[in-house]
Amino acid sequence: MDEESLQKAVHSAWPQLVEFLNHSPEWVLEKAKRFLPQENLSQLEGVSDLKKKISLVLDIFLRSASTDPSLFKYFMQSVCMECDLPLDLEIVCMSASGEGPVAPVPEVFDETKFPSTSTRPERRRPWGSLSPINNGKQSKQQRLDSSEKYRQRIVTAMLQRYGMNRLAEASGGEIRQSAFSQAFVNLVIRQSKACKVKSKAKEEPITLHEHGEATMRLPDLFENMPSGSTEVILLLGKPGMGKTRVVNKICQQWAEGVLRQYKLIFLFEFRQLNLIRRKLSLQELLFDFFLHPEDCPSAVLEHLLEDAQHVLMIFDGLDEFMGDINLPSSPESLGPDPLGPLSVSELFASLCHGYLLPGCTVLITTRPKMLPNTVFKTITLLAEIWGFDHEKVEEYASSFFHCSALKDRAIACLKSDGKLLSMCYIPSLCNVVCICLEYLLMRDVGRIQLPQTMTQFYIKMVLIFIHKLQKWSDASEEADWSQHRGTLASLGELAFKGLEEKKMLFYAGEVPVPVRDFASLCGLLLAFEVKANNGSAQAGYTFVHFSVQEFFAALFLLTSNTIDVSYLKEKFFLRSKWILKKEAKMTFADNCDIFLSGLSSQGCRQFLSSLAGRNESWIQERQAIITQILKDLATASLTGPKVVDLCHCVYETQDLDLAQHVGKLLNFHYQFRNLRLMPLDMTSLAFVFSSSPNLVSVVFVGCVVERENLDVLAGCENIKSLSFQSRKYGNEFAADLSKSLPKMKRLTTFKLAGGNITVSGLEALLPAFSNCHQLEDINLQNNRMKEQEMVKMTEIFSAVEKLKKIDLSHNQISENTILAFCRAAVTSPNVTELHIRKNTLTINFTGQSLKSCRARNLKIKGDGTIPKAQILKLRLQDCQLLPKHAAQIASILRSCSHLSEIDLSGNKLGDEGCRELVKMLSKISISGPLNLSNNQLSLKGILCLLHSMRICPTIQKLEASFHQQTAVLTLASGGAADASQSRSSDDQLSSDKGQMVATSRKIRLTGNCFPSEDLKSLCMVLRRCCNVTELDLSNNSLGDSGILKLAELLLDMKSLHSLRLDQNRISLDGVFSLLRSFSALQQMTLIHVDLGNAQLVRLSFGDRSRPNLTGEHQDELLVCLPHSIPARRFSLKDCVLAPEDVAKLFEILNKCSGLSEIKFSGNTLNDESVEQILKFLPHLQSLKLLSIRNNKFSPHGVCLLASAFNLCERICEVEVRSSENACLHFADGPENRETHCRLIDCGIGQDDIKELCKILWKSGHLAELDLSRNHLSNGGLKCLLEHLPRIQTSCLMKISHNGISQDGVLHLVNALATSPDVTEVHISLCSEEILTITLAKGNNPHKTLRLKQCSFRAEQLAAVLGKCLALTDFVSVSNGMTLRDAESLFRALRKPAGLLRMGIEEPWVKNESLVGLLKLAVEVQGNITEVTLRRDASLFVVEQEFPQPVEKVESVVSRLHQCELEAKGVPFLQKLFEKCHQLCALKWSDVLFTDSEAASISGALLHFPALKRLEMTCCRISSFGTQHLAEALCQCRALEDISISKCNLGIEGLNNLANALEGKLHLKSINLGFLNLEDGNALNLISRLSTLPLLRRLVLNNNSLGSEVCPRLAEVLKNAIHVEEINLSYNKIEDAGAKKIAMVVPELKHLKQIDLSRNSISSTGGQCFVEALASSESLEELRLSGNNLGCETMAKLAAILPSVHHLKVLHLSSCNIDSVGMSHLAKALSECPPIQELSLSENGLGSEGAQALAEGLARSSQLRKIELKMCGISDLASKPLASGLSRCSLLEVVILSWNALGDGSSLELAKILPMMERLRILDLDHNEITAHGITGLAEELTWHRRIQSVRLWHNKVSKEMERKLSTEEPRLHFSA
Repeated sequence: MDEESLQKAVHSAWPQLVEFLNHSPEWVLEKAKRFLPQENLSQLEGVSDLKKKISLVLDIFLRSASTDPSLFKYFMQSVCMECDLPLDLEIVCMSASGEGPVAPVPEVFDETKFPSTSTRPERRRPWGSLSPINNGKQSKQQRLDSSEKYRQRIVTAMLQRYGMNRLAEASGGEIRQSAFSQAFVNLVIRQSKACKVKSKAKEEPITLHEHGEATMRLPDLFENMPSGSTEVILLLGKPGMGKTRVVNKICQQWAEGVLRQYKLIFLFEFRQLNLIRRKLSLQELLFDFFLHPEDCPSAVLEHLLEDAQHVLMIFDGLDEFMGDINLPSSPESLGPDPLGPLSVSELFASLCHGYLLPGCTVLITTRPKMLPNTVFKTITLLAEIWGFDHEKVEEYASSFFHCSALKDRAIACLKSDGKLLSMCYIPSLCNVVCICLEYLLMRDVGRIQLPQTMTQFYIKMVLIFIHKLQKWSDASEEADWSQHRGTLASLGELAFKGLEEKKMLFYAGEVPVPVRDFASLCGLLLAFEVKANNGSAQAGYTFVHFSVQEFFAALFLLTSNTIDVSYLKEKFFLRSKWILKKEAKMTFADNCDIFLSGLSSQGCRQFLSSLAGRNESWIQERQAIITQILKDLATASLTGPKVVDLCHCVYETQDLDLAQHVGKLLNFHYQFRNLRLMPLDMTSLAFVFSSSPNLVSVVFVGCVVERENLDVLAGCENIKSLSFQSRKYGNEFAADLSKSLPKMKRLTTFKLAGGNITVSGLEALLPAFSNCHQLEDINLQNNRMKEQEMVKMTEIFSAVEKLKKIDLSHNQISENTILAFCRAAVTSPNVTELHIRKNTLTINFTGQSLKSCRARNLKIKGDGTIPKAQILKLRLQDCQLLPKHAAQIASILRSCSHLSEIDLSGNKLGDEGCRELVKMLSKISISGPLNLSNNQLSLKGILCLLHSMRICPTIQKLEASFHQQTAVLTLASGGAADASQSRSSDDQLSSDKGQMVATSRKIRLTGNCFPSEDLKSLCMVLRRCCNVTELDLSNNSLGDSGILKLAELLLDMKSLHSLRLDQNRISLDGVFSLLRSFSALQQMTLIHVDLGNAQLVRLSFGDRSRPNLTGEHQDELLVCLPHSIPARRFSLKDCVLAPEDVAKLFEILNKCSGLSEIKFSGNTLNDESVEQILKFLPHLQSLKLLSIRNNKFSPHGVCLLASAFNLCERICEVEVRSSENACLHFADGPENRETHCRLIDCGIGQDDIKELCKILWKSGHLAELDLSRNHLSNGGLKCLLEHLPRIQTSCLMKISHNGISQDGVLHLVNALATSPDVTEVHISLCSEEILTITLAKGNNPHKTLRLKQCSFRAEQLAAVLGKCLALTDFVSVSNGMTLRDAESLFRALRKPAGLLRMGIEEPWVKNESLVGLLKLAVEVQGNITEVTLRRDASLFVVEQEFPQPVEKVESVVSRLHQCELEAKGVPFLQKLFEKCHQLCALKWSDVLFTDSEAASISGALLHFPALKRLEMTCCRISSFGTQHLAEALCQCRALEDISISKCNLGIEGLNNLANALEGKLHLKSINLGFLNLEDGNALNLISRLSTLPLLRRLVLNNNSLGSEVCPRLAEVLKNAIHVEEINLSYNKIEDAGAKKIAMVVPELKHLKQIDLSRNSISSTGGQCFVEALASSESLEELRLSGNNLGCETMAKLAAILPSVHHLKVLHLSSCNIDSVGMSHLAKALSECPPIQELSLSENGLGSEGAQALAEGLARSSQLRKIELKMCGISDLASKPLASGLSRCSLLEVVILSWNALGDGSSLELAKILPMMERLRILDLDHNEITAHGITGLAEELTWHRRIQSVRLWHNKVSKEMERKLSTEEPRLHFSA
């Protein structure tokens, strides 16, 4: 090159050099000091900016090129040798230094083509540095020359392999070699914008989230690559998409000079790299296994290392690599020689991460499988090959078919067959199709029959290859299978072996010669050069495509005799892909499962049979295995990719039954996320969709759905729901979709969300929607639709016949859009709701066409009524509506005649806008709420809303708050015309109620803080508002002055029922103002004031039409109208009251007529205040209750409250608890009143008891005195006992927990002995400490004493009790009494006449022998009449009678001689016989009889002539003992009652017992329950019952009696004409037994009770039995619980119940009664007033059944107990159920536990308590009641003293609240 060109090149490259050297300023300054003279260096002085200084130095060197060339060359040589320059810049610098040529300027210095990858000069790499300068120059030139030669060699090799000449040579044969020998057709390649990285453990394929719009060209893959680092391009492609073909085309284009940015390109196939087992250096990999340089490989390698940014490394088929990708931790970990040997995986990973050849470009192709993280993290560009589209298919066919006639026919054939075309989108399969199509077109001039599946095409292709090989012309393909069967089998075995070993390359020695020759000639195998481990070349073979290898492997699996059934199941690869994914390479075969499925079709059976040389049944058996596996794989939990795989396999089988089965197990719902579905995939899915017996739902989220896929979907008529969600869906997609939608005849739901739809897209979709006649739901969310598109959507409001909903949320919603939708909604009769809120816009429809709506509206029903018009809900929330829009909205609303709700909340209408709307209210037809909340309303605006209630009578309710910005108007039904006609003056509105639309109106104005001026306006407006029933003015800071104004207003508000004034800063003066109104307004029924932190002020009113009761005739009117005057209540809480305040308060209350309740709580009342209250009580004639809670009383204050009995004669009860809670109850009059005084835990001590006694004894009517938990001690008790004689009536006294000791107990016992009025004393000194005294006036001969843990000595008790000659019952419990003490006590106690029961309950009783206890019994002084022994309770009781009758000595001697036991040997027996001569009853419980004891007792029974009752419960006796007992019972002729239950008697004992029953003529009752009788014993026992003529009671429960004994039992009962009670519960008599019993029931005229509970009786037996009860007029108790009777039995029972006139008890628990059965029973209950007890627990009544029961309870006048446990009752039935219970005035027990009752039920029950005067127990355990509901119940309990317990265990109440509530009201029980 000449000097001029060189200078031009240097000047062009100099800016790049300056930029490069700016990064090493120190190096530049050092060279300046070394080379430049001092005069040049002086120019640098004074330059502080380092960058400017460097630029100045370099300019000096550049000028030296002309002034001092030698200086310039030295500098450039230093740059070249010491700096690591980019290759293009290095060439220029070397030329400038006098070394090397320079390329033409445009090509060398085009920075866009050769971007520099280095940003700073570095020291040369160790392997690239040469010490001598001349050697360095020579080495660099050598590298350049060698590299250029190597590049030319690679170009030549690639042109030879991939160029056009190669194609021409390959296409010359008659048998076309493969799809890859055809001319290249550009594939569809698209770049992915995001990728989904998953961990290797999950084994999921790579998922492309979003692709670019445009198709990429191959050069586009390498454009705009960032410089400076290694770039990794990942090219994905499903099997058969042409990945290898693309790689070959890249190599070809590079060789042809297209990809000029790369100087060198290397291609490696992982299928060959798998063969390398040793470690390689980078040089070995590049030169030995790709192409070796002709000379100087080290120079070429060094050049590669220096110029790596211009190197392209291609790795084809990463998914085929068998090894693990291992990455060195860092470049330093490569060792001292970074180019040393590494494994193939380490080399590959190091290249990807830039550890080797940093700056190069790496292109990787793979199937969409899991990538190791070491590779995935390095990806710079991710793209996917999509195969062909319809244009590419046509292009490929044009290149394939050279004959124009064939070409046109082939293209026409492809276009006409959608399934065929869908296969051709896969390039490899397209080639197979074209091969088959070419063959068929050439042979058949008529219509050709093409295969339908991929498997069929591959079979056809093989047959065609064989045919071409044999040169057949007319013979069929199957003409001569014998000569190729073995070859095909060997080829299949080779293919299968390759899959097993995961190899695709075979050495020549691995392929049998016949197979190689045959497959090569047919184009099934390709031969090529394979590199061995040492790098030497060998011959190798591979299948023409991997899918061909999979096909032959599948053939081998199904036809080989060496493959058994179990191995075939194991090798079905689809299961491996889903379940056995331990490694990313496990799923080596992608199509083998598809081919196996395809070969399992019936159409392949003959082909397989011929190939295998076996009969078709053998093949069919193996095919059935594959089909069954596919059936087993189908589950509803499959993800989208798995569904696609499964459906593809099902499609290959072409089995409709299999497709239907799979569709059913997939639950007819298919969801696909982030998938690219090929047309062939969609065809497979459509096959399953269409075969499904049910309608299916299909969802595509983030999936790429091409137009061809839509065409396939259009053929599926049974799709009911179709959903697309992706931003890729735009107008073009909408247009394509619009052609498919009308073809889906059953489509009901359509969703297209997250796309980009404009007017053009909608114009295509809207007509399509109209043609979808079943469409109900349209969802077009988030499609970036603007105003024009949104408004256009209103066109279909009436166009789609069955439309129910449109969702247009998350699009652009403007003001005009909102108004347009409003206009459309009000004018469309089928729109029911329009909801717009921020980004939400939905429209609901009736689901009926306009024609049907009109027809329905025009049609008049048969009864003359007009069908109801459609109702529209309009919700425009948070829509930024301004005052200017109010008029438009009002105008729109006026045109609608069917509004049910208008919600305009969250807008900016302000006062002006709201005023405009309210002004038009009378002209708007709305029946429901108008919500104007959060619209920037002021107080003026709220008053405007209030004013609207006066001018618009249809407004039922107003809720408004300035602080909370709420404003809701609720309007009543009625048209605008009706409203306008009813408008008149206020006087007319108040006088003529007939014109009023609304009968009750509510106003709630809270949180407004009205100023004084606004308060006046408020009162003026309220005064004019008529018919206001509820008024809430809470939290308005009204103060006392405001309350006063409102109090004056109350007189004018005639219809007011309730008033709330919470949190208005009211003081006691405000309370007085309200009280004055209370006294003036008789109809004000309640004032509740709580002045605590959260002020509560509640007023309630009754009927305002009643006259006020004031004046002198007030009392007379109260007497005349007792039921017309409602109870009036006053409550004041948390307000400190001074005595003068109390006086003022009661002065006002005294004027309040009809006042029935006064409650104070937390008022800090002192003794003086209490005196003030008591002073006024006599004047409050109607008062029923005075409650003072949370007020600490002094002992004197407690006494003051007790003195109320003497101050007011109407007081009947005073209760004070814990000195804090006091309650005074008043009777209606003083006549015959009983007084109850309960002063519990009030700190009353000895000093207070005297004063208290003086107060109480004045009463004269004391019936109860409870002083529990005080401090009386022994002294106080003694004082109390001294005053006992002054008590004039019977009285119960409780003195528990008062610190009483033994001395005090002796006082009590002495009082029992000495006082004639004391009849019963119970004392327990254990932890529970119970002391009760019962006084009874009159002649009461009975006295009872019970002592527990009092630790008295026997002599002490004897001394005290000896004085009590009237004692009738004495029980000593755990008093430490021994047997000897008991004997002493028994001997000491006696009385002149009468009965005396003595009981001892001590631990030793349990273990004492029977004889020892009998010896104790005979120590008594009287005649024994009853002996009871309960071992389980350690209780021994002896009842004796005084005086002892005189018996003749002769009779005694006679009895003694009759005894088998000699009296001389057992002296106590004489005494026993004498004492027990009048013994009537023996009761044994839990006694173990020894044989001797049994014999003794049995013998003794003979000497008890008066014995009438023998009871043995839970006793154990041997067969020997039962024999003696039976013999004795035979002699007991007077026995009337025998009860032997729960005893272990044994078989022999039962037989003995049966024999003893015979001849018992006086026996009336027999209980043989819980004996576990077997049928034989039962029959024997029952047979003896026929000899009992007087039998009245028979109990055989819990004996497992079956239906077999019932015929005999029926015969016995038939003869027992006097029987009154039969108990057969808990047996197994079933329907057969029930029918037998039913046959004799009509003959039992005296039958009163029958129990068949838990007998497995069904509806059949139940119906038969209840029919038999029709004539049982004496029946009183019927128990059928626990049987599956059902509704039909209830219907029968309902029919006969009215005829059972004496029925009192009916138990039907757990009888499978539902609401229907309950409705039958309820009707009968209303006609059975005698029923007293009803149990319906554990039935599924539900709320509906409970309501039916409530109606039946209306006439149950005698009902005392009802059980409704576990009946599924909720609050829905609370009101009717409570109403029904309230009518049962005699109810004592109500059980509603284990239901779903909440606070509503609790409050409803509280309301009815006043009507249930006899209620004692209310069970609400295990419900859903909260503290709110329980509090309401507790408040009502204060009125009802008879209620003993309200059970509330396991409700929704905290433990702390439980303690609080139970403390305030002890009758609330929260324990289980």
